[in-house]
Amino acid sequence: MRPKKTILCVDDNEQALSVRKFMLETRGYRVIGTLLPEDALDVFSQGGIDLVISDLNMPRMDGNELARRMKELVPEVPVLLMSGCVKAYDRAAHGDYFLPKGACSPTEMLDRVKMMLARKRGPKKSSFVPSRIPASVDPRDQPRGHGMPAFAS
Repeated sequence: MRPKKTILCVDDNEQALSVRKFMLETRGYRVIGTLLPEDALDVFSQGGIDLVISDLNMPRMDGNELARRMKELVPEVPVLLMSGCVKAYDRAAHGDYFLPKGACSPTEMLDRVKMMLARKRGPKKSSFVPSRIPASVDPRDQPRGHGMPAFAS
């Protein structure tokens, strides 16, 4: 049996946080919920987080700034930003994906969570075939990048 993935949920709305926490826990995830972005940074810096789901609009520190600080600490942990304001997605530059609250179903959110956790884990070992670089090509000259831009589905 695989260990449970740990998701850090951050939302200043206690009711929204408890609903999201319940929904994820009933799907087998371990969920740590915080109401304050500063508390979330403390939890995140201790390690062991596989995914962050954060509200975008919060007092003192918004979700985008929280994502930026987390990416400075551990860039490979995916961050999903959510907001009730659909137009706010342009402020979500440091998140890996944006979902509008209320405009997406719980199933869509759970599918996105699954997809983001799979990307963090990488391809299944049985399906991964490394590409071969001809001996005449210097591997340091190969293009680098993540392949998918932020907000791509």
